[in-house]
Amino acid sequence: MWWPPWLAAWLAWAAGAGAGRPAPLCGSGGLCRAPPGPNASHPAPSHCPRQRGAAELCAWPLSSESLLDTFPVDVTQENYVRNVRNCIFSIVYPTPFKSRVRLVAVSKEVLENILDLDISVKGTSDFLQFVSGGKVILGSVPLAHRYGGHQFGSWAGQLGDGRAHLIGVYTNRHGERWELQLKGSGKTPYSRNGDGRAVLRSSVREFLCSEAMHYLGIPTSRAASLVVSDDDVWRDQFYNGNIKKERGAVVLRLAKSWFRIGSLEILAYSGELDLQRRLLDFIIQEHFPSIAMNDSNRYLEFFSTVVSETANLIALWMSVGFAHGVCNTDNFSLLSLTIDYGPFGFMESYDPNFVPNTSDDERRYKIGNQANVGLFNLNKLLQALKPLLDPRQKQLASQILEGYGERYYIRFTELFKTKLGLPGENEDDNYLIAFLLKLMEDTKADFTMTFRQLSEITEDQLKELHIPEEFWALQDLGKHKLFSEWVTMYLLRLNRNKGDSDTKRRTRMTTVNPRYILRNWMAESAVQKANLNDFSEVQLLQQILQHPFQRQQAAEKAGYSLRPPAWAKDLKVSCSS
Repeated sequence: MWWPPWLAAWLAWAAGAGAGRPAPLCGSGGLCRAPPGPNASHPAPSHCPRQRGAAELCAWPLSSESLLDTFPVDVTQENYVRNVRNCIFSIVYPTPFKSRVRLVAVSKEVLENILDLDISVKGTSDFLQFVSGGKVILGSVPLAHRYGGHQFGSWAGQLGDGRAHLIGVYTNRHGERWELQLKGSGKTPYSRNGDGRAVLRSSVREFLCSEAMHYLGIPTSRAASLVVSDDDVWRDQFYNGNIKKERGAVVLRLAKSWFRIGSLEILAYSGELDLQRRLLDFIIQEHFPSIAMNDSNRYLEFFSTVVSETANLIALWMSVGFAHGVCNTDNFSLLSLTIDYGPFGFMESYDPNFVPNTSDDERRYKIGNQANVGLFNLNKLLQALKPLLDPRQKQLASQILEGYGERYYIRFTELFKTKLGLPGENEDDNYLIAFLLKLMEDTKADFTMTFRQLSEITEDQLKELHIPEEFWALQDLGKHKLFSEWVTMYLLRLNRNKGDSDTKRRTRMTTVNPRYILRNWMAESAVQKANLNDFSEVQLLQQILQHPFQRQQAAEKAGYSLRPPAWAKDLKVSCSS
């Protein structure tokens, strides 16, 4: 009898008793497959009409079928590091921790609004085992994705999910399709020289930042849970020979898709063009509904959309002072999401040369170069697509790419005009923005709080150059000899807005200029406490960062809107995680 590849793999695994692999979750109160819907490959959303509590987890539909039915899988079933060809995924199971595991944090919104689970599920043993990689859902086949990429400007060859497992696809009650992935869950064929684990410090940062970015309005992957173990993981954090023992952790993260530029690059470099075409068609059909599948220019339309949305994403990063420390093509989403939070950072003192990653010796990914790196990455995407394009389409695609800079500049200007509360159009707005940024650079004014305090100070206070002590960032800015000149220009521009008022200006500005961001020192403080099994600040930050635009008593008490402490200047973040 013929079996679909995914089912054959599952049956082979089950027949082998899953030796050395997580056991399936099933039984009373357990996690198992939901009854099939009208389309057996895709359980109907009607099976999740409401949130499921702990006693109803066995009705939760999570499946890998949509991926396994579409793509060939790695023919080798054994889990060892190797060069893989002619597939998109390898079937590989998470490696359970040997020691006890502890649930540190969960996102209530992700559980209830995306995964249709009641928050009470977090108290169950099955849930803890599931989100730590200790058990899998019956019927779901965990996968590791094969991709390549340009790292720090050079082709790195095969990369892939070296410590992540895609544990299934879930379609929720809103009809949204989400791919669930465990990060830090053990070795895969793509682990290279790694151990397949993630440490607590980087996992805390990823959990907090992916959720923080969502509430800032930045397209991003999401984080459902954070689990820590007592397993020893050894890391040379700053690559200086000082190897230390840390603890392994796992983040359950979600995205509409984890495909990235490197997903297409590896297939182009390997000459697997039929498979590349299949992958592209799948991505377009699933995630780009405005593109018709019978359109002969669909790949060109896809590229145009990715170019536009990448420009938008990087402009959004810049609007909140976010720097992605590893802007490699394998970390750039084809859906233009912020993914793969490694050494990231929010810029504090305004500095176009800010680099969040101490491993970036050449300062390639400094914040002022992110737009240029986006262009570099999109050019690599175009090179990967070219074998699938005819001569006319190649020429048009090159023209589309040439328009990236203008798209980015237009979006950047729109966002910073909004941050300054400037409605309408004025030919001097670009100069006004550039003038302010230059003053901020010269005075090393805090990026986030300069814009926030401009949102809170009154026009009368600005006009009189009376900066109260609480507006510490503006006081720094006010030390510049040209500050009064900029204020005069700014107030003249504001007064051109007919029917506007100072109250309306401050209201609209406070809705786009956050008071709280995940500053490096805040994350580090939470990590240091977590290393001592005190997760209170992780949970406090999670709560605060859900409302970054609202003044919060707990955040003010914690000093999250104050000048960063002196010790924060010495903090470093590296690629080691």
